Amino acid sequence: MADVILKNVWKKFGDFTAVRDMNLHIKDGEFMILLGPSGCGKTTTLRMIAGLEEPTEGTIQIGDKLVADPKNGVFVPPKDRDIAMVFQSYALYPHMTVYDNIAFPLKLRKVPKDEIDRRVREVAEMLGLSELLNRKPRELSGGQRQRVALGRAIVRKPQVFLMDEPLSNLDAKLRVKMRAELKKLQRQLGVTTIYVTHDQVEAMTMGDRIAVINQGQLQQVGTPDEVYDNPANTFVGGFIGSPPMNFMDATVTHDGFVDFGSFRLKLLPDQVEVLEEKGYLGKEVIFGIRPEDVYDAFFAQVKIPGENMARALVEIIENLGGEKIVHLSVEDVLFTGKFPAESKVEEGQEVDVVFDMRKAHVFDKGSGKAVF
Repeated sequence: MADVILKNVWKKFGDFTAVRDMNLHIKDGEFMILLGPSGCGKTTTLRMIAGLEEPTEGTIQIGDKLVADPKNGVFVPPKDRDIAMVFQSYALYPHMTVYDNIAFPLKLRKVPKDEIDRRVREVAEMLGLSELLNRKPRELSGGQRQRVALGRAIVRKPQVFLMDEPLSNLDAKLRVKMRAELKKLQRQLGVTTIYVTHDQVEAMTMGDRIAVINQGQLQQVGTPDEVYDNPANTFVGGFIGSPPMNFMDATVTHDGFVDFGSFRLKLLPDQVEVLEEKGYLGKEVIFGIRPEDVYDAFFAQVKIPGENMARALVEIIENLGGEKIVHLSVEDVLFTGKFPAESKVEEGQEVDVVFDMRKAHVFDKGSGKAVF
């Protein structure tokens, strides 16, 4: 097993910079998620680790082996990096049986026949493929094909698994099932795994840590709880969470409120202390709060009448059965709340909403970086 270390890694395609100054240490046995929107550089980063792309600058290390260092002419080809890759497209050989697809990497390495048979059957048992070993890929469902692709990667016993959106071709129900199976499998095998996705639900449910990337730059690395509860900037706050975090322009007043023009909310004493210390009193900021921390006052647990409440107009309600996503406005200030299914609010009516100020965030208006 192995740590994977990227130091000051850049990747340029002509004038376009796909990855800029990436520094990331993935620990031995860790399930690391590379998360970000399409075109943010996450797949390019994965391909550089795999050896399918050469970095323009910086170094990449897998275990104790330096596999890429363009400055010193080091570039280890993919076959010598002891990695296994699982693609979005499965990339199975259509003319081969499930058995032969899984066995293929071992045959390439001239592993003895009886050892190949033992390992293929062991992996097939682990993945629930034992009954399907004589079938061809066209006779399998999407989930079964994905398992075969995983089996082909696992059978090699590599130091590192690299997975590029492996579940995105599956339907929603199967994707949920495969998420749980993949996580369980990774725990069982204990192999360092780097998994690329743009799906923040996948990232939150599967990863030990998440590396959030935007426009080729690493924005934040942390556990799912860390990136959710303490986003480093507005990008992370808005990208993680569904519905996304509310962002509202506000001014921090000298008497300890955030003022939105049409209403004010009282900050907690320790929040005022941080803002004063960092020189934000009297300044414009971006106020952030997640929809689940904006309550229908009737059901709210945290009430400070007049100080963390506002009277808002209900614009639109999205009824999800177990809960309601409620789009609200106070004059020209728009925000979203997540209300319980029992909430009786209706579109067009006014409702008292409570903001849980313990969960509030303030970001710098210029840089978008978190103040707290």
